[in-house]
Amino acid sequence: MKKNIAIIMGGFSSEVKISLKSGNVVYKHLENEKYNAYRVHILKDKWVVLDENSNEFPVNKDDFSTVINNKHITFDCVFNAIHGDPGENGTILAYFNLLGIKHTSAPFYQMALTFNKRDTLSVVKNYGIPCATSVYLNKGDAFSVEEIIGKVGLPCFVKPNNAGSSFGISKVFTAEEMLPALEKAYAEDSEILIESFLDGTEVSVGVIQYEGKTKVLPITEIVTENDFFDYEAKYEGKSQEITPARIAPSEKKNVQEIAQKVYEILNMSGFSRSEYILVKGIPHFLEMNTVPGLTEESILPQQANEAGISLQKLFSNAIEMALNN
Repeated sequence: MKKNIAIIMGGFSSEVKISLKSGNVVYKHLENEKYNAYRVHILKDKWVVLDENSNEFPVNKDDFSTVINNKHITFDCVFNAIHGDPGENGTILAYFNLLGIKHTSAPFYQMALTFNKRDTLSVVKNYGIPCATSVYLNKGDAFSVEEIIGKVGLPCFVKPNNAGSSFGISKVFTAEEMLPALEKAYAEDSEILIESFLDGTEVSVGVIQYEGKTKVLPITEIVTENDFFDYEAKYEGKSQEITPARIAPSEKKNVQEIAQKVYEILNMSGFSRSEYILVKGIPHFLEMNTVPGLTEESILPQQANEAGISLQKLFSNAIEMALNN
């Protein structure tokens, strides 16, 4: 019997449009012979299931079910395509855990941990993973721009702690740019991360659970026209994403080993895509994305394709791993 799969998309953050695009790609590529796929929009003002004609049917939040044409539908598995809140930070996954519904992401605690950049860095640093020098601020904290610059230097990066798709990030070159950068970051989150600039090659690498094993995907080199890999670079063609990365064999080996180690340190499962800067051949960990973009042009699908894994196979594997977990 075919399994009912809910592909959740949308969310409550600035990443709604990107998530809807990812979710629709998953819907397009799921195997019809194995699954009944349903698009589920999780939005601030409504939770609805869409039928083939995009008619909307409300979700019963008591058990995450719906009724379409007088037929009561429950779901065997949820495919999580929500970037940001509440999909990537674990909130909605805790809800599915309470309901006993399986899903394609890591457990809710791991999702919450990895969505919090500061907490993730604190964990991986403890295991000796190289990272940038950083300063943390919460909204309302007293601070000195001079002291911050004294710790991290210039240029530096100011980031919201809990946000994705490069929303709210600034590269700061002068002391005068610090306050506007903080205001921009605080518009996305009440917690701020300020990091030193790492001068090196930026790479991105996916690590997933595939056919029962941890698999490190081919590495992508990021070459951006902008000052850093910002929203424009990611989504508006202002960058080159070169897979496989043009790096030395020794650097490739280092990235693969550290990427797998970080995945295992954080007790991850499901999808992940992590960013590193290679400084003199040493990978420095920046952050981990646990609901990476899943469109045909996105980095993780590019890497899967390079590894000989089609989108259909990539998505089906995620569902089967969840159902068998």
